[in-house]
Amino acid sequence: MSTLTERERDEPAGPAAPAAGPTGVADGYRAGRTLPLRVELARQLKRRRTYVMGAILALLPFVLVVAFAIGGEPDRPGGRVNLMDTATESGANFAAVNLFVSAGFLLVIPVALFCGDTVASEAGWSSLRYLLAAPVPRMRLLWSKLIVGLGLSLTAMVLLPVVALAVGTAAYGWGPLRIPTGGALDPGTAAQRLVIVVAYLFVSQLVTAGLAFWLSTRTDAPLGAVGGAVGLTIVGNVLDAVTALGDWRHFLPAHWQFAWADAVQPTPEWSGMIQGAAVSVTYALVLFALAFRGFVRKDVVS
Repeated sequence: MSTLTERERDEPAGPAAPAAGPTGVADGYRAGRTLPLRVELARQLKRRRTYVMGAILALLPFVLVVAFAIGGEPDRPGGRVNLMDTATESGANFAAVNLFVSAGFLLVIPVALFCGDTVASEAGWSSLRYLLAAPVPRMRLLWSKLIVGLGLSLTAMVLLPVVALAVGTAAYGWGPLRIPTGGALDPGTAAQRLVIVVAYLFVSQLVTAGLAFWLSTRTDAPLGAVGGAVGLTIVGNVLDAVTALGDWRHFLPAHWQFAWADAVQPTPEWSGMIQGAAVSVTYALVLFALAFRGFVRKDVVS
């Protein structure tokens, strides 16, 4: 018969430790159930920057309506008509103009914000190590944050044209989308084409998402990750303007950022959007892979 030591007799009995299974993992623990998407989404939706970004995007159509009302009829030298000149023709034209003026820069910001702030902010708050000690597997944590970040980015891109279409229809009426080069698309076709445009814009911004997410895993400063992604995207736009680069510009995602204009033609042209999507997805996959590979091996101390 075994006997207790004097120390064991004096120590109070504590709660029993969770029983470990044959693999050394506590019974009932499921890695796939840690940090569910709904929990991460709720955490991100509660943050002030999410509402501020949404308010800015929703406010833009109202600002443009006021600007067009103040500006009056645009000057058309030589009788040439561009997309901006057709903004007041219908709600569909107004939505297309909103996408045109925001695609180069404004839509870059929510993508960089939602994908670049997600991991770096946890590190900045010194809560990242506690999440991993929950324990949340690193791959699971990154997947949850990436999916939610991309989901919020897509929501931001959908919010702008939806609000613009509603505001434009109220201000200019519901009608066909007039094409500057001639012809028009009926409202139903125009709505379908705008869906294609938003989908392409989202795919083209995956490069910015990849840059922001990769930088977010490399730094504890959210502003550095967001600003770095926006800055590198601007550098890409500048390089695309350097005509001396010739065909090398075709390897820049910025070169294809307005290829979506081919979708709002009487007969859509897909070659530019296919090339642009291929370039963007390729860069994005490389950047996402670098983010996962680096974070799995990273010594997290914050």
